Amino acid sequence: MQERKGRIIRISGSLVVAEGLPMPQMYEVAEVGEQRLVGEIVRIDGDRSYIQVYESTSGLRPGEPVYGTGSPLSVELGPGLIGQIFDGIQRPLKRIAETSKSIFVLRGIKLEAVPRDRKYVFTPSKELKPGDKVGPGDIIGYVDETPLIRHWIMVPHGVSGRLIEISPEGEYSVEDPIAYVEANGEKTAVRMLQKWPARRPRPFKEKLEPELPMLTGMRILDTLFPMAKGGTGAIPGGFGTGKTVTLHSLAMWSDARVVIYIGCGERGNEMTEVLEKFPTYKDPWSGRPLMERTILIANTSNMPVSAREASIYVGVTMAEYYRDMGYDVLLVADSTSRWAEALREIAGRLEEMPAEEGYPSYLQSRLAEFYERAGRVIAVGEPKRIGSVTLVGAVSPPGADFTEPVTTHTRRFIRVFWALDTALAYSRHYPAINWITSYSAYVDTVTGWWAKNVDKDWRDLRDSLYSILLRENELREIVRLIGPENLSEPDKLIMETARIIREGFLKQNAYDKIDAFASPQKQVKLMRAMVNFYRNAKKLVDSGVPVKVIREKTQDLITELIKARFTIPNEELDKIDELDRRITERLSQIGG
Repeated sequence: MQERKGRIIRISGSLVVAEGLPMPQMYEVAEVGEQRLVGEIVRIDGDRSYIQVYESTSGLRPGEPVYGTGSPLSVELGPGLIGQIFDGIQRPLKRIAETSKSIFVLRGIKLEAVPRDRKYVFTPSKELKPGDKVGPGDIIGYVDETPLIRHWIMVPHGVSGRLIEISPEGEYSVEDPIAYVEANGEKTAVRMLQKWPARRPRPFKEKLEPELPMLTGMRILDTLFPMAKGGTGAIPGGFGTGKTVTLHSLAMWSDARVVIYIGCGERGNEMTEVLEKFPTYKDPWSGRPLMERTILIANTSNMPVSAREASIYVGVTMAEYYRDMGYDVLLVADSTSRWAEALREIAGRLEEMPAEEGYPSYLQSRLAEFYERAGRVIAVGEPKRIGSVTLVGAVSPPGADFTEPVTTHTRRFIRVFWALDTALAYSRHYPAINWITSYSAYVDTVTGWWAKNVDKDWRDLRDSLYSILLRENELREIVRLIGPENLSEPDKLIMETARIIREGFLKQNAYDKIDAFASPQKQVKLMRAMVNFYRNAKKLVDSGVPVKVIREKTQDLITELIKARFTIPNEELDKIDELDRRITERLSQIGG
């Protein structure tokens, strides 16, 4: 087949304009210049192709060749992805460093994302035998990719027919044929390695209601603003409010089986912290290294802007692949603001008409394309598998202005909004999630799980706790005007209880061994103790006992309750029950 070839006529930053490329297609990967730099066709105008290059274009000259590959930007899928660190277009950074002997990613370097030389022990499915009919998504066997992840080998999409041969148990590379499928007299080899276009969602049988909570161990998230498996959320916040630490805690403590962390344009020092720390973390659910269930995509702010734009599509495609195996996958993007800035820069070079604040008019549709790939689904193929992709994107609005376009449009497509507050962060209240401006649309859907698996009173306790916080917020303006001493006794009790909730429940230290993770059971017991205190104290206040007296008589026990978050481990929850009993008893003595 003759090579399709054009030539460069103009270069504008990372945008290259070529002419003479035969039959170009939108989003086709093109190789640019003598070094064959990787790029993607983003516009076609007559004989001209506009190519967004994923590498530095310095040194390119007009007249150099451009080659068409005929395929879209695709992601390699197969055993060997877990534990790796990729750049925005799925180049393996560790192996590039070893191969090139350089601290820089050299231009034009191309290495496979999935290692070809490594061999895995393949175990064929006991359910299948030659002669059986197979179709897309059917599991034909597995390899143990890491001690935490069993990698199910699936028939690729587009392949179906009669299984005529399946390899016995043994060691194979990802390129070795492990099965053959025949259809209409044509024989197709099935390998462990697959490819999938990054911008096209992988199909599924049926989308399910997101009714299982994604447990994070963070009390304010799990209890007040829960995330569901297969859900969508955003963490917006100004500089210094704790987005990165919150995302690290999510990635480390969430009960997802696979975690994909995308750094799409953050500063190099923030991404370096991720690359250095994640390999040292232990998975709290198994005690194994966290990287045995994690994939990192590093695309810092000094890397080519176009690769930043592609990185979230590469990440979500890998997430869908593991979802199809029946796993719950958490994808964290830090931050979508930098990704949107990449869109703005690319649109500017294409001379497109800008919309608000210079962003392209299609910003909202691109955000929608990304977030709609979340979901809890029944996967294609047999046996039946249910998996999920949960998407959480950090947003970095300039000056913590939540009315700017990226935050505003993001809110249209997500159902959980964890708003980080600059004032809370400056007062050293972490996580600095504002309980007034944050919300979750999954409270109703996950209530059934909490009632069945943890405590039937969870919803009642959660609503009582939240109503106290809302009432306290209403009273704050009155306190500023007339002072706390002039409030009515019931309102003074609200202010006192809200203080206990803030100090003993909403605050959480991500670096404390005990406080970093609160089990669902611990969250409920702490919540019950605080709500019980309020309900019992309210009876005393209604009978004429001043809040000042209640505070003085219970101060030692309330201090103990506030400290319980970092003094009582998840394994010793009886101590919280005992503390709750002692507080109730003390209050009854005041009444007597």
